[in-house]
Amino acid sequence: MKKNSTFKNTWHFMLFLLLIFFGMASCKQKPVDSKKEINNGTKKVELCVGDYLTEEEAVQKLKEYASTYHNAAEWSQRAAKIRKNIIKGAELDKIPEKDFISPIKVTRGAKHIMDGYTVENLALEVRPGDFVTGNLYLPGSFQGKIPAILCPHGHWTKPEDYGRFRPDMQYRSASLARMGAAVFAYDMIGFGEDIHHDHMDKKALKFQTYHGIRILDYMSSLDYVDTNRIAITGASGGGTQTFLLAAIDDRIDVSVPVVMVSAHFFGGCVCESGMPIHKSSDFETDNVEIAASIAPKPLMLVGDGDDWTKNLVEVEFPYIQNIYKMFDAEENVAYAFFPDEVHDYGFSKRKPVYKFLADHLDLDYSKVLDMNGKVTEKNVTLLDTTGLKVYPERSMVQNPMHN
Repeated sequence: MKKNSTFKNTWHFMLFLLLIFFGMASCKQKPVDSKKEINNGTKKVELCVGDYLTEEEAVQKLKEYASTYHNAAEWSQRAAKIRKNIIKGAELDKIPEKDFISPIKVTRGAKHIMDGYTVENLALEVRPGDFVTGNLYLPGSFQGKIPAILCPHGHWTKPEDYGRFRPDMQYRSASLARMGAAVFAYDMIGFGEDIHHDHMDKKALKFQTYHGIRILDYMSSLDYVDTNRIAITGASGGGTQTFLLAAIDDRIDVSVPVVMVSAHFFGGCVCESGMPIHKSSDFETDNVEIAASIAPKPLMLVGDGDDWTKNLVEVEFPYIQNIYKMFDAEENVAYAFFPDEVHDYGFSKRKPVYKFLADHLDLDYSKVLDMNGKVTEKNVTLLDTTGLKVYPERSMVQNPMHN
C-alpha cells in the first residue's frame, strides 16, 4: 500500500496536472427518474440515476464490461478511464488550481475528553468562504504516526437521526479513534452546519467531491498522520462518497463503502448521480467498477437484504473478486452481508468493518473487545448535537433534501 513519496509531497500540483490531463450517494427518501439527459457541450449525455438498470440488465452490463479486460494490466487501463470519466463528468477539472492549493484555515470549537479518545469540533475553510464542518476524533494518547480515516455520512435527515450527529457516526468514529486512528466525521454539503450550500444544487457532486479532496489535504498535513495508512468509510450516500474519493485520489489506501455498491442502482441524489460520471459519449461504467478501481488496495463491501445491495453475494462481489484475483490480491477484498437487515450502518455492520480496518491499518483491535473477546462500544459516550457543533448558536440546515 506504499505510495510514491514524491507524489505525496507535491499532491496539490500533481492533482491539478492530472485534472488538466484528463480534460477535464444514497437517497431513499424520494423516488427518482432513472434516466435523464443533460447537455454536455454540444452533445446530450444520459445520466444514470437511481434504478437506472433492471437487475437483469445490470448482470448483462457487467458481462459486457468484463469482456473489455483479461488481466491486471488491462483492468488498470479501464480503471484509468473510470477515473478520467469521474473527474471530467464531475467537472473537477474546471475547479481553479488556486482552490486546490489554498491554505486551509481551521476554526476550533469545543474539545471533549472521553474514555480513551477525544472529540474536537472543527470547521475547515478549504477555500475563501467555503467551510467544511466536522468532528476530529483522536486516541486519548498515542505516540508516533497513526492512521487516518474519513467518515462521510448518508442521507438521514430526521432531527433525532441526522447527518454526522447520528449515533452510528459517533459510535464508529469514537471506536476507531480508541483503536488508534485519527478520524474526521464531516457534514455533507448543505447538511448540518453547512449553511453555505444547497444539497440539491445540480453541481452537488462536484462540490462534495472537492470537499473530500480538501479534507484529505488537511488530514495528510497533520504531523501525526501516517500518509501511507489512510482509509474512508461511509454508508448510503456516504458510501458513494467513499468509493468516489477512493477512485480518484491515490492517497486513499483502504475503502469500505457500506450499503451502497450495486450494479443496478446508481444513487438517487444529485450528489451521487446528478452529473455524468458513469456514462459519456464513448464510455460507460457503474458503481461496482468505480468501487473496484482501488484494486489491488484493500476494499470491503457491506450489504443487506432490504435495499439495492441485496445481490451483493451473487452479483457485485464476485465481479470485484475476479478483478482482485488478477492482481493475486484476494486477501485484500472482503464482504459482509446481512440478508435479514435493513439499510443502515448498524452495530452488526460495524463489527466486521472494525476488524477489516484493524487488519489493514494496523489498529489495536483489542480496544473494541470486551473481556469475552466480543466487540463492544460500551466505552463510547454519545454527545448531543449542541456538543458536537462548531458553532453552537448557529441553526442547522433543517431540510437539506428540498427541491
